[in-house]
Amino acid sequence: MTSKADSQRPVVGLVIPFTHVVRYFLDLAHFLYPELRFIGKSVDVKSVSHEGFKDSWGRIVPTARELVAEGAQAVMVIGTSLTFHRGPEAHERLLAELRTLGVPIGTMSTAIVDGLRQFGSKEIGVATAYGEDINAPLREYLVHSGFKVLALEGFGGANTASSKTDDDLCGISRRVLKEAGHADGLLVSCGGLKTLTAAPKIEAEHGLPVVCSTESSLWAAARLAGHSGRAPGHGRLLESAATA
Repeated sequence: MTSKADSQRPVVGLVIPFTHVVRYFLDLAHFLYPELRFIGKSVDVKSVSHEGFKDSWGRIVPTARELVAEGAQAVMVIGTSLTFHRGPEAHERLLAELRTLGVPIGTMSTAIVDGLRQFGSKEIGVATAYGEDINAPLREYLVHSGFKVLALEGFGGANTASSKTDDDLCGISRRVLKEAGHADGLLVSCGGLKTLTAAPKIEAEHGLPVVCSTESSLWAAARLAGHSGRAPGHGRLLESAATA
């Protein structure tokens, strides 16, 4: 049952790739933004691969529609690779379909771009959980969005993303930024990577803003619902409010 206090909070719907991480994303969202209420549904992705995304792609808009019917006043589609893997044009078509729902919408792919633009980053290093089959369309999407990718390295596959430690994330970021040479920002891409505590460490070591898939998507989702997006104590992006 929804309490009176809950009914007064703006409701954000999250379209989530995997059923087993629905609770994780909802808990993290409520931890960062207790002023909002989050609801979520899965599109049942089979694996982080073109084949694994195949059936789930067609479930994104219907699932978002269900969330709106259940009271969502804004919708964020979680899943960076889920939303960019078909290329920039397909992502734009997806956004166009989502906009027909009549509420503010975003994807994890739009969120990482918004996060990088928040800092004026243009020449970036990129660390991912992916293999080359997903890294290639990510590079295409970033270039299409106006960024110069100076260096990109992945862990080789997203299936083990959740097992990566802060040390793993700091290590791959160190290698990427060394190769990049003069990056003005770092992107850590994959919603399966647990980046909440790693990002501030990477920022402290390198003095650069770090934008991560999960945190940027929740930051952007909060902004869709009229929140400033600020959740201090978890890195520079979550320290920042929305720009005009």
